[in-house]
Amino acid sequence: MIPELPPEQRVERAPSQPITSAVGEPSALAVLRNRPFLLLWLSQAATQIGGNMVIFGLTFIIFSSTNSSAAVSGLLLTFLVPSVLFSAVAGVYVDRLDRRRILVVTNLIRAAAFGAMLLVGDHLLLLYLLNTLVAIASTLFAPAEAAMIPRLVPRSQLLAANGIFTLTLNAAFPIGFALLGGIVVNLAGAPALLMLVALLYLVAAGFCYTLPPAPPAEEGDREHPTVLGAVHDAEQAVGSTFGQLSEGIDFIRQNRSVSWSLVYLGVTASLIGVLGSLGPGFASKTLGLNPKDIVVVVLPMGFGIVMGLLLLNSYGRLLPRRRLIEGGLISLGVLIVLLSLAGPITRFLQRVQTASRLVDPSSLVSLLAVVVAIAILTGIAYAIVAISSQTQLQEDLPADVRGRVYGVLFTLISVASFVPIIVVGPIADIVGTTPVILLVGILTTLAGAASVVSHRGTSTGATLPPIAPPEPSDRMTLATEDDERRD
Repeated sequence: MIPELPPEQRVERAPSQPITSAVGEPSALAVLRNRPFLLLWLSQAATQIGGNMVIFGLTFIIFSSTNSSAAVSGLLLTFLVPSVLFSAVAGVYVDRLDRRRILVVTNLIRAAAFGAMLLVGDHLLLLYLLNTLVAIASTLFAPAEAAMIPRLVPRSQLLAANGIFTLTLNAAFPIGFALLGGIVVNLAGAPALLMLVALLYLVAAGFCYTLPPAPPAEEGDREHPTVLGAVHDAEQAVGSTFGQLSEGIDFIRQNRSVSWSLVYLGVTASLIGVLGSLGPGFASKTLGLNPKDIVVVVLPMGFGIVMGLLLLNSYGRLLPRRRLIEGGLISLGVLIVLLSLAGPITRFLQRVQTASRLVDPSSLVSLLAVVVAIAILTGIAYAIVAISSQTQLQEDLPADVRGRVYGVLFTLISVASFVPIIVVGPIADIVGTTPVILLVGILTTLAGAASVVSHRGTSTGATLPPIAPPEPSDRMTLATEDDERRD
């Protein structure tokens, strides 16, 4: 569903060092023995995995009924646009209401919406409207869920709690979309998937109902009536948000390394949007598969992302981070180009194998085998770029501007996700998915090359995290000076 912000970026700053329990037990295990937190986490797992299963199911329903990439783009926009429009004020209402009640009600609303989707069939407009309702409810659910974490666990366990939530958030897409969504649709059909997800959200609502109440902090001591006060606070939130975004943009302009990190993350976000829009068309028109079999591309790509993460953990410190990012970005672009040319590559390999007469080429160099191999490598390259860029950004940002720059980042990611979705879907319906994917790969390669040229003759970046300097009187000025020395 709507991508929820990682909890550690939405609650008060957690301790920077790993915490163990009083008996030396890792706090990740200790915090899961906290029953209220366990129930909240189970609710998150059910809604995140179920939400990603729905993305797969609705994509299949809409593409099967319309055979249009533009229609799939419209579906993805119903996920993203409400998040962009309402995120600035959602937190205001969360602070004015009982958070447990918000969790329960939003889960019930989403369960009812998924149940209603069973009744509307493939009626495109009604599916869009119901999914928009789901997205709005999710925009309220996300900050309420994050705000519950520090109420349920002691401060010493916040790091472990946030880590569990972030891991679940990252794992939900490959599990829900790439694995379970495809399995359920293939075995039981899309209506059964919607019914199963509605049940998951009902279970999540039950879990949340058992949590302790979480009323507003200063309930009964408000200057404004409830409705007028909410409107007043919402206006203040929007004004404050735009002011902080402006400060973040000013900082980014003064810090070249931060600017490039945002570019890298924006490119990876846009690629997710593009491949999400074009995936069903690519599966049916290029690979000759049923649209529901897009899992054969997404699952290997998810496996590649895990491999990329493991490679970075083992060997990432051996190379300068900027070179890792640039090499990964160029490789990512080249692999996307190869993915668009999978058909010609397969035919060439089959001719070579046939001429050599060494083995039967039918299984080793089939179109599907070539696509799976390229998808795994694409996932590795994506992980290298996304994770390294995020790490570089975290190291470059002083603490007092981190929130503002991340506000710009999430705005950039939202725009980078839905702008390509608006553009590529209709174009793919006109010229085909293969030329569009080819163009995306070329542009990604050029972005990596532009980064190399821009940083030519400058430091390639540290292979280890930099040592923190003494606390200055002006953190923003110091960060600017450090960035100029590095570049």
